[in-house]
Amino acid sequence: MAAQRNVCMAGNGSVEWPRYDRIVRCLRDDKMRTLLCVAALLSTCLISPIHGEDKAKIVFVSGKPSHGRMKHEHRAGNMLLAKSLDDSGLDVNAVLVPHYGYPQDPSILDDAATIVIFSTGHRGHVLHGRLDEFDKLMKKGTGVVMIHWATEAEKGKPGEKFLQWMGGFCDLDWSVNPHWTPKFKDFPDHPISNGVKPFSINDEWYYHMRFVDGLKGVTPILSDVPGPETLRRNDGARSGNPTVRRAVAAGEKQHVAWAYERPDGGRGFGFTGAHNHDSWRNDDFRKVVLNAILWTAHVQVPKSGCPSPTPSAKAIELNLD
Repeated sequence: MAAQRNVCMAGNGSVEWPRYDRIVRCLRDDKMRTLLCVAALLSTCLISPIHGEDKAKIVFVSGKPSHGRMKHEHRAGNMLLAKSLDDSGLDVNAVLVPHYGYPQDPSILDDAATIVIFSTGHRGHVLHGRLDEFDKLMKKGTGVVMIHWATEAEKGKPGEKFLQWMGGFCDLDWSVNPHWTPKFKDFPDHPISNGVKPFSINDEWYYHMRFVDGLKGVTPILSDVPGPETLRRNDGARSGNPTVRRAVAAGEKQHVAWAYERPDGGRGFGFTGAHNHDSWRNDDFRKVVLNAILWTAHVQVPKSGCPSPTPSAKAIELNLD
């Protein structure tokens, strides 16, 4: 029997549950020590939560701090989502990588149903230098969710991989990153839309994403037509370009959250909001992402969406970088 290692996110850290190999070491000692050790392990098992093997494992990867307080709160945002999932009563086991960046022990990703990445993008992305390694997980059918700046990839191989994994990405000199207040009124007939009501919230919603040709396999989830005020800045890598200006002038809807079904059955989701940490207090904003995590993990999304209580003003300030 192979040793098992289960890490469960709890509070501000992680808890390692008793392992089979510890019991084996105990049994090699004298009779009294054996009895004491086994008794201690059994009592620990009785008071510890047990995650069944049938639960979908959802791994959260957090990037290093990149902005000021309550902005780009990668770790705190991931912890809030993980707690919401673990408290939902659904068949999921949320696991938070216990440090910034790509897992030091990549085996934590091996049996993940989906992987949530909230981090700096482009050259600072947690997947920088890890594309081939991560691609093997994607080819196994593992899901992926990328939040806010994590949707931004470098041109070339990184961008090509993002297209393969989640159908779209934020592309410099094509996409833009204004702060604006879209109005989300209509939603597609898709599990991620379950229970989501019309909402509007100011955030740094990137738009004019680079998508796969013809949006094949892509289902836009959140879309709106940006106003010309979103392009007030001069042209630049993230501020404007002739193509996006023509699109906005033509009144083309822009997709800021989307679902993607890969030809091999794997699933991806991109979400460009969440610059503002306080946005997670909006129930529909939060529900879209929680539903998407479940969907990419091939977990059935409840008709009313993933349940989660509204974080209080005090709770939203927990675990800040």
